[in-house]
Amino acid sequence: MDKTQMPFVTVKHKSGFALMVTFSVLLIIISLTVILLSYFKEVKNDAADTTALIQADLYYADITGIFDRFKKKKDLFRRLYLYPVPLRSPDGRFSMFLRCQPLSNGVNINWLALENTSDMNEAYGFAQTVFDTIAQDYNLEDATRLQEMLVEEIGGKEPFVSKEYSRLRQKNGIISYQQFVQIVNRYQLEADDPQASRVPWKKYFTFSSNAKVIDAEYSSAELLSLLFDIDVQSVQEWKNDPEKGSLASFVQGIGGNYAARKKIIAGKDFLEESECTVRYTSTNKQYRFRFEYIQGEAKHFEFYRKN
Repeated sequence: MDKTQMPFVTVKHKSGFALMVTFSVLLIIISLTVILLSYFKEVKNDAADTTALIQADLYYADITGIFDRFKKKKDLFRRLYLYPVPLRSPDGRFSMFLRCQPLSNGVNINWLALENTSDMNEAYGFAQTVFDTIAQDYNLEDATRLQEMLVEEIGGKEPFVSKEYSRLRQKNGIISYQQFVQIVNRYQLEADDPQASRVPWKKYFTFSSNAKVIDAEYSSAELLSLLFDIDVQSVQEWKNDPEKGSLASFVQGIGGNYAARKKIIAGKDFLEESECTVRYTSTNKQYRFRFEYIQGEAKHFEFYRKN
């Protein structure tokens, strides 16, 4: 009886073991398949990004080439500042949106580090006034600490910028809005201050080391109000007036002292200093790139993918 049962028991154990091995192999195959599919998706996305980057490079060359051919840069950019350019193919497969803004329409954020620079006293003083006004109006938790972090970054003393943006630190100073945002985010976590991210910083500051003076003709109403110590509502009405005169005439007519700010504003001279952003679609995804166009030279190209 025992001899007839033993083969049966042995076969049962082998079958169970075989099933267990088969199940384990199946799990491995499924896991490998999932991993390979994720790799395939990543490679596909990388290929799409590479194609989009090539397109961006071509658009960049074409756009800057058109800029170069214009002799009257003042007329060109003044129109671009007012009217962004949308382009779209009839079949909808191609669309592009070009927008340019003055690079120097705000206070250079780097002026906050000029306290001990004798020939830049007015620039530093006004930058400090703007920063203090923001700190008060938006009730920043620790404005002193935020300014310390900004000055340390400008002077290259503290590496607040993460490694992937280390190329921004090839020279001292804050040279992009992305770099500035990282510092504000670090401050916000350190001081537990959510107000810092609610400040419309771009209405007051520019984030390029190339900005030597303020292109006040294109500044925000809020900044002009501080610059000439006049009511912001009056400035807004002037900006919205289609038949408005010059900024100098407006300021003098309302009782402001335009001449007192001549050292830090561009005056009547047109500054050929622009920042342009291009948004476009590629393989049904949104991409954008930005660059600066300064005195006939395009520089600081940056490419972004919309996540």
